[in-house]
Amino acid sequence: MISDWEVALRLILSAIAGGVVGLEREANNRPAGLRTHILVTLGSTLIMLISMYGFQGLGANNNGGEPARLAAQVVSGIGFLGAGTIMRTGGNIKGLTTAASIWVCGGIGLAIGNGYYLGGFATTIIVLFTLGSLGFIEEKVFKSQYKSLIVQCKERSGLIGDIGHILGKHNINIKDIKVNSEYDDEAYEEYVTEIRFMVKLPSKPISQSFFSEILNVHGVEDAIWEGDLSTACLS
Repeated sequence: MISDWEVALRLILSAIAGGVVGLEREANNRPAGLRTHILVTLGSTLIMLISMYGFQGLGANNNGGEPARLAAQVVSGIGFLGAGTIMRTGGNIKGLTTAASIWVCGGIGLAIGNGYYLGGFATTIIVLFTLGSLGFIEEKVFKSQYKSLIVQCKERSGLIGDIGHILGKHNINIKDIKVNSEYDDEAYEEYVTEIRFMVKLPSKPISQSFFSEILNVHGVEDAIWEGDLSTACLS
């Protein structure tokens, strides 16, 4: 049996490990943040401690039972919590990374509860690097060709098709379309529509006539790349 201080140390260390991962998720406004990750890691550590030392004198062997039994339930049961962070909106799925971070925090908690400090904290460091640095690299390298085109226009039938024709003409592939319409109090009976096209840009530079063609579409009032300070407004 380990000492009370060792039990407390493992629980505190697991809370710290889960907390630093949770802080990264919290900073990025993800469904599961600081408290969730701390509770998952802490609970996993406690379950591992119970598996290893909570049944001493009651089991058939010197260890008081089979520690792998309760630990296995953590690994399988954590999936239900992770599934709750996954959200689907149309064709978009969000929360997979957060679900994975919750799952790995369960593993970190089990490792620390077992006294395998090196594995637990080495995993914590790798997780932080993966969520932070690799996310930045992924954004810069793998998603550099993806941009969001925002088009402000007056609502009419066939408008998206006309814009899509121009995008196709310039070899720009549409990955997703989101439409948001708001009533224009000044124009009366007209709706101001904002269309967001998530597109994949071609390897070659886009022609300078691209925005001119977009703005010449009937009903289009403005067009801009998201994050671009300049606009291509008609006025």
